[in-house]
Amino acid sequence: MKKLFLPVFLLGIFFTSCSKDDVQEEVEEVEEIEKIDPEEIEVESFIYSGMNEIYLYKADVPELADDFFSSTLDKDKFLASYDSPEVLYEDLQPEFDDFSFMHHDYEELIKMFSGISKSNGIDFGLTYIEEGSNALWGYVRYVLPGTSAEDQGVKRGDIFTSINGIKLNDENYQKLLTGDTYSIDINRIEEGKFVSSGKTITLVSSEYKENPIFRYDILEVEGKKIGYLLYNGFTGTDEFDSQLNSVFAEFKNASVSDLVLDLRYNGGGSVETAVDLASMITGQYKNEIFIKEFWNEKYQNAWSSENYLTRFDSQIRTGETTNSLGLNKVHIIATRSSASASELIINGLEPYIDVVHIGKTTRGKFQASTTLYDAPNFYRTDSEGNVHVNPNHKYVIQPLIFKSANKDGKTDFVDGLFPDIDIRENLSNYGTLGDISEPLLQAALNSILGIAQETASANQKRMNRPELKMLGESDMFLPNYQRMYENNLPILK
Repeated sequence: MKKLFLPVFLLGIFFTSCSKDDVQEEVEEVEEIEKIDPEEIEVESFIYSGMNEIYLYKADVPELADDFFSSTLDKDKFLASYDSPEVLYEDLQPEFDDFSFMHHDYEELIKMFSGISKSNGIDFGLTYIEEGSNALWGYVRYVLPGTSAEDQGVKRGDIFTSINGIKLNDENYQKLLTGDTYSIDINRIEEGKFVSSGKTITLVSSEYKENPIFRYDILEVEGKKIGYLLYNGFTGTDEFDSQLNSVFAEFKNASVSDLVLDLRYNGGGSVETAVDLASMITGQYKNEIFIKEFWNEKYQNAWSSENYLTRFDSQIRTGETTNSLGLNKVHIIATRSSASASELIINGLEPYIDVVHIGKTTRGKFQASTTLYDAPNFYRTDSEGNVHVNPNHKYVIQPLIFKSANKDGKTDFVDGLFPDIDIRENLSNYGTLGDISEPLLQAALNSILGIAQETASANQKRMNRPELKMLGESDMFLPNYQRMYENNLPILK
């Protein structure tokens, strides 16, 4: 029998070739097994892409570094490891970021930024009944017109300790106070104790468009004409900005000599509206620097220095000429509930005019956020107004994108802005908002008139009822609570 022999080098080629083919097939099979279906992580991929692009604190999150993942597959595995988009978004923020957020429905968020949300009409604060107890009580700060609360006769200063007959505490308050319909028991305080009045009121929430201009007046006090504006939100819309400009037209036509701007319940909002309001108060600083912006490294190095400056203007967003008062001094009422754009007004004006802050220390929020959509360049619409958002979901994220500083560089006031005249709201002398005897407004008027202020310690000794040290407030249940946002979004991608 004749044997067939192959040359050694041919055998080597044969077996080497087979070995390479086998290995390649195995590699392809492994990659196919490990490959993540893009549809399974499309929300997570959108979240990661947005945070990696423009997040202010990108450098503080290792996973957001451009070179953190060795391959696309590694990144996809990381994203797929999360049980929900919400948990991923939270993990992509450092612990000190209390203000970036995401929302499951961008249409609902757009409404909120326009001042539209569900409301029963009461704006309230919550605090503990006594030290060492988890029991809470609520107090009504104001009532929105045309709402269930107004119809039911709820008024500023009303107190409640239970919802639907269940006593409020720090474990159940969120569940009890976010229902569309609930009942509150009206209490009164007798000898430092809460006593039921026997009156129960049922409140019903419905969609409501809140005008941020809650009240304004021209007060005539001791021969002075003083403008007063209770402004509860920097709601950046053409409608409300135009109304705000009209209020200042009335102040200007009346030749007011002073202004009391009441931001005690104003959690912030639109940067553009804040710039417009600052320009209405002044007017003599057109084109001067109002704030400086500081972005993440990628964005901070992208443009000329002028792009990081926001200046006083002479037109509001509608194109109307700004009605400016040309003031050199303003009195601003602000409290712990005053945040972001409210603080921007105080901080931005301080290098130019005398700002007298009446009330308590503010929240300490100096960063602005923006809305990112799952769409090309994260814009909801293109230049022609056509919507290009991913139709498979409605998630949006609202990451912080820059921190603000005033002309002199003041920023990072994490402990808030401190008052010049320290006075706290207290139910023993709550007063009527806008009335010249209401304690915080009275303190502002006394400052304008040169009347000596009662000291904070003497003021508190005179009060019999608990100080209003808040655990929370009604707006805290809204995703845009105490946020400052920028609509003009520059994307470098």
